[in-house]
Amino acid sequence: MKIQIPPGATEVKGAVRVQPQENIYLLSFVTSGQTAEAIAEDLHPDSPLAVEGPASSSLSGEGFRHLDLTPPQDLKSVLTTSACPPCIGDSRRRHVQGIEIHIGPVSRDRVRVYLAAY
Repeated sequence: MKIQIPPGATEVKGAVRVQPQENIYLLSFVTSGQTAEAIAEDLHPDSPLAVEGPASSSLSGEGFRHLDLTPPQDLKSVLTTSACPPCIGDSRRRHVQGIEIHIGPVSRDRVRVYLAAY
C-alpha cells in the first residue's frame, strides 16, 4: 500500500488475506481524526469520506476480526471511501488496484483507520 504509519499511531496491525485470485492487504492503526483524514486525502479517494452504517460492505471480509479488531462493516458509524491508484496514475501504489478506507471512532479524539487493498 505504501502507507506511512503516522508518528504517535498506536495499535498498529496488519495482515495479508491470501485468496485464490488476489490477495487482500489489511492495515489498521489508531491515530487522531485529523491525521486519519489527511491519510485518506493522500490516497486521492474517488469520493469524499461519508458516514455509512453497519450494513456497509467491505472487501476485507472477516480479515480484521482475525486481527482481534471489530471489522469496519460492524461499526455503527464509520467514515468510508475508496481509492483507485491506477485510475489517477499514482505511481507510488502501481501494484494496488483499489483501496478501501474506513475510519471509525475509538474515543473523543482518536479514531481507528482501516485500510484494505487489493
